Amino acid sequence: MKSTFLFLLATTMMTCTAYGQSANNKENKLPDWAFGGFERPKNVNPVISPIENTKFYCPLAKDSIAWESNDTFNPAATLYNGEIVVLYRAEDKSGVGIGHRTSRLGYATSTDGTRFKREKSPVFYPDNDSQKELEWPGGCEDPRVAVTEDGLYVMMYTQWNRHVPRLAVATSRNLKDWTKHGPAFAKAYNGKFFNLGCKSGSILTEVVKGKQLIKKINGQYFMYWGEEHVFAATSDDLINWTPVVNIDGSLKKLFSPRDGYFDSHLTECGPPAIYTPKGIVLLYNGKNHAGRGDKRYTANVYAAGQALFDANEPTRFITRLDEPFFRPMDSFEKSGQYVDGTVFIEGMVYFKNKWYLYYGCADSKVGVAVYDPKRPAKADPLP
Repeated sequence: MKSTFLFLLATTMMTCTAYGQSANNKENKLPDWAFGGFERPKNVNPVISPIENTKFYCPLAKDSIAWESNDTFNPAATLYNGEIVVLYRAEDKSGVGIGHRTSRLGYATSTDGTRFKREKSPVFYPDNDSQKELEWPGGCEDPRVAVTEDGLYVMMYTQWNRHVPRLAVATSRNLKDWTKHGPAFAKAYNGKFFNLGCKSGSILTEVVKGKQLIKKINGQYFMYWGEEHVFAATSDDLINWTPVVNIDGSLKKLFSPRDGYFDSHLTECGPPAIYTPKGIVLLYNGKNHAGRGDKRYTANVYAAGQALFDANEPTRFITRLDEPFFRPMDSFEKSGQYVDGTVFIEGMVYFKNKWYLYYGCADSKVGVAVYDPKRPAKADPLP
């Protein structure tokens, strides 16, 4: 529970100024199991922004499209041939408002984690293929990517046909040529969850000899997923996933939004979860409820949290941070397509003994923050 002091503070501070640093800022310390603190490198963000003049012939629109002209955000990140690869969601100008344009995934590489070279065409998009009905016209959104020991990249992404969002799977050996496998839960329980609105899949990984790899636990692959609540699923092949359910067949909630906190509206899974000696750490995105949230933070803002699960029983929730470890601070994180402010985390990669966290900035641009495990753990300061 929060202290009386914090409660009084929450009821007296203005939400409009919640992001600015001031003399009232308090140090936000992290427990020893958490990752942090992540620091924004100076003079590099945002690392990916919209471009007006890159054109792509869309096989469904049958036209040349400025595919990344409106927004570039919500990225996945991984390593390939010793370089960081970021797969970012890019929107064209085909509609007005969030969810009404077409999303495709762009490809960017970096040798230092901050300066990127981008491909001129998307590498993943709606096409005349078996997934057309599920991906058109909304597109392919919000990827998370993890890799197996033998180099198979597995991407969890959202198929959006502007009717039902579905968590889907695709695989690749080079991050450019992809095989779409369709909705992750299509075959589970005789198709019971095929039409379930679902997204945000975070596959369990572990750092082994300096490489972050997909990990089996109890003989199976494991994934956290969900937007409103955090759920779980298991798989034998990384393609077909079975949601974890209760005895009555309902989805098993591992943790949920909580009144009075930064994650009072949504608890949405972030980058691939990480197995550590202290337990499994899931980084997630919390949305602050306009009425039931933490009054120190702006209503509807997205900030990032961390949760800890048992290393041997990944569905056993242990604890989570009461304060976000990462929140909108810079101007481009608080102005853009999502005006309430967002740092939406989806990609985190272990590179040269540091963690590089890639995130969407107000649903408009891509930023990076870096955590050096050799430095003391701290988070973004409290408002």
